[in-house]
Amino acid sequence: MFNPAKRPMVLDGGLATELARRGFDIGGELWSARLLADAPEAIKAVHRAYFEAGADVAITASYQASFEGFAARGFSRSDTERLMQRSVSLARAAREELAESEGAAARTRWVAASVGPYGATLHDGSEYRGDDGLSEDALVAFHQPRMDALLGADPDLLACETLPSLREARAILRALGAYPKARAWVSFTCRDGSSTCAGDAIADCARTLDAAPQVVAMGINCVDPALVTSLVRTMAAVSDKPIVVYPNSGEVWNATARCWEGNATRFTAHVREWLDAGAMWIGGCCRTTPEDIRLVRDLVDSAVSRFPLAVAD
Repeated sequence: MFNPAKRPMVLDGGLATELARRGFDIGGELWSARLLADAPEAIKAVHRAYFEAGADVAITASYQASFEGFAARGFSRSDTERLMQRSVSLARAAREELAESEGAAARTRWVAASVGPYGATLHDGSEYRGDDGLSEDALVAFHQPRMDALLGADPDLLACETLPSLREARAILRALGAYPKARAWVSFTCRDGSSTCAGDAIADCARTLDAAPQVVAMGINCVDPALVTSLVRTMAAVSDKPIVVYPNSGEVWNATARCWEGNATRFTAHVREWLDAGAMWIGGCCRTTPEDIRLVRDLVDSAVSRFPLAVAD
């Protein structure tokens, strides 16, 4: 059961982009989810690398997985469900193998099943605009079967991530309500330091999530590191729930050209600032690496030892 101490935790970094860095093709509508069928051992190896770097939480390779996306590649519904559940089992296997090698020194680690936004499955950058065109009811119908499949593999919690709008967050909460024992974090992608990509005030988003008992943490991900501090402060002022942050490297995805643009920043330089602002769970998203997460681990551990009263259980 997911029940972490009230302390800072370290999430993993970019999964798909780390697979690409290791030479795997993640092109196409399924993105890294395609490797659930084509190269599952590579996914497990990346999970293990992040755990070894100090991550407390692994996020599964199901972000862009959908019944519609796999059907377009000829997979049956039962095969798709099996592949979604494989995303959880691969992360769990990486955790168990590492724990076995560590023995009594093994630390507690969790597996979060990724539930990406509907816009990600369109493969046109809609998740960064919030213009997917679906009603809240249609979004519930889209997310419910995915949650059902993922929860069938018994992850520790769901990572409902990169949501562009409060509308989709409300749909996520409605879908989640069908599984009373399930727990999740919900994180948004944002266009500036105060609002989601669809233009919703992040304070309104935080208030909605604060009232949802199944939501154990809230935050932002897949954003420019420069936006994080303002967003964290706003959310922390509204809710006592842990604030989760995992920004990109600082580069920007060009959905038309299908490439990353701009320069990577040392996002790890801001970790202490984010902790001071109220962030409790910190990791990286696209284009971040195990080396980055190792730095995050060191910075978080240093902050805990230096400011114990701020993070005491």
